[in-house]
Amino acid sequence: MTLTLTVSDAVRALAPGFTHVAIEAYDLVNGPSTEGTSALLDDAAHRLAVRLEGRAPHEDPHLAAWRAAYTAFGAKPSRTRNSAEALAKRALSDAGLPRINVLVDIYNAISVAHLIPVGGEDLDLIQGSMHLVRAMGDEEFLSVAGGEETVEHPDAGEVVWCDETGVTCRRWNWRQGPRTRLTEASTSALFLLESLPPMPVADVEKAGAELAEALEKFSPGARITVHAPV
Repeated sequence: MTLTLTVSDAVRALAPGFTHVAIEAYDLVNGPSTEGTSALLDDAAHRLAVRLEGRAPHEDPHLAAWRAAYTAFGAKPSRTRNSAEALAKRALSDAGLPRINVLVDIYNAISVAHLIPVGGEDLDLIQGSMHLVRAMGDEEFLSVAGGEETVEHPDAGEVVWCDETGVTCRRWNWRQGPRTRLTEASTSALFLLESLPPMPVADVEKAGAELAEALEKFSPGARITVHAPV
């Protein structure tokens, strides 16, 4: 992998069995949402409804495990939901899933269909290596409030993804910062699919393969590498 990813021992101790699949992609074609990505999102919402069989998203065993992990590092999971649960709730609501751009639509669809937190970062905007750590509390997280950029700090002990500049995603996979997000100008991306027991590792691999297939469909000629689960 061109980019180095590490998971700290403190995070491993907090959530034994945590696994992530990383996908590197280059020469991507991004742009506004299309009829094709909209269809992907609609299909994902349908697959979610079939999977849940009338249950609330947080009743799924995998999302229940994420709620327990959030509680373990001091977050309130009913207020700051992991990204997969937040998207699932949107998918089941009257509003439905948002349409953002081609790349974001693709990974959101995979997240909802498989109930796996999935994130996407612009590889050209990441500074150095990426690390999943428990925050000290003085790290910087660039955010937007009231249309203005602002700097926040994670809580001490909070699980965060960060690069050499600062935090890229707070509360594990709750909220991504604008600094490294995928925009319509992005051509290179890192996608992370994250799971906890009891989800089998094979299920995460299957979701990763489906994500790679969708990227190839919407960006013919893209160079895509799916890395083994870690």
